[in-house]
Amino acid sequence: MRRPPGAVTELLGPALLVILVGVVGTTASASNEGYFLNALVSVAIVVAIYVFVGISGVLSFGQISFVALGAFAAGVMTVPVESKKGVLTSIFPLLRDHSIGNVPSLLLAAALGGVFAFLVGLPLMRLSGLAAGIATFAVLEITHNVLREWTKIGPGATTLALVPETTGALQATLGALVAITVAFLYQRSRRGRLLRASREDPAVARSVGVNIHLERLLAFTVSGALAGFAGGLYVHLLGSITTEQVYLELTFLTLAMLVVGGLTSLWGAVVGALAVSGLDSFLSRAESGVHVVFTFTLPQGTRLVFLAAIMALVLILRPSGLTGGRELRLRWSLRRWR
Repeated sequence: MRRPPGAVTELLGPALLVILVGVVGTTASASNEGYFLNALVSVAIVVAIYVFVGISGVLSFGQISFVALGAFAAGVMTVPVESKKGVLTSIFPLLRDHSIGNVPSLLLAAALGGVFAFLVGLPLMRLSGLAAGIATFAVLEITHNVLREWTKIGPGATTLALVPETTGALQATLGALVAITVAFLYQRSRRGRLLRASREDPAVARSVGVNIHLERLLAFTVSGALAGFAGGLYVHLLGSITTEQVYLELTFLTLAMLVVGGLTSLWGAVVGALAVSGLDSFLSRAESGVHVVFTFTLPQGTRLVFLAAIMALVLILRPSGLTGGRELRLRWSLRRWR
């Protein structure tokens, strides 16, 4: 019996699942393609959250603030200059008079997300438990209000429109694969192992010389960069965005994906993102009427109620998630008959 290296299956399992979704998305009808693309972008966002929350064991409600920053940065900087001069008249001249392409906007979003996470994490990564959750939620609140009220950097409370819709099946798939690969490389690195050790037993980790503050800060920065990158994918998928779309509902939804899939594994993050995204898409359509054997329509708001109930059931019946919080392991066996 031969067993393939664990590292290979840990990476190939999530990657192949994402590629499969991307391929199916290209063959779907135009009305359904958006659901597959949204699922792939959700994978990138949830994997970004997993890099910090899953590996460190510290709950954070603030990762969507980096998604928001990346989305608005990529969106504002890719709107054509002629359009910005007409609809974004109050932003800084540097932002108004310059425009960049699709790929540079994603790199810019990742860089801003990483820098912002590093600056925020310097004081906050000394916190744990409830204090860390409240502090990171405060970061989300501050980011949301700055983006909504400061019209010098964006449209404020109105919609940022006219963003090029460049996140098709190929870009969404590649973006999710980039997030998965970076998360895999980080969790397999020495830094990732030290952070995981501090999650399992902080006292023992400190006793052997692990600088928990530094390890958490590095993970928070990597997570912020990936979240900013995912925000760029998100805004180029939608073509327009408001501050409410990257606020509380997205925070709850992505955390539900991570919890349902399995908080402590990359495989769980990918499975949870795809499973909950599919269910969320179905429930969204059901609120407008859907035909399954017979036509039925769910009341508005039912979607979030269902998702909250499912997350509660998972936490009660299977706290480690659908994957048990474990990475994918494949056993290959060869039987010889003489």
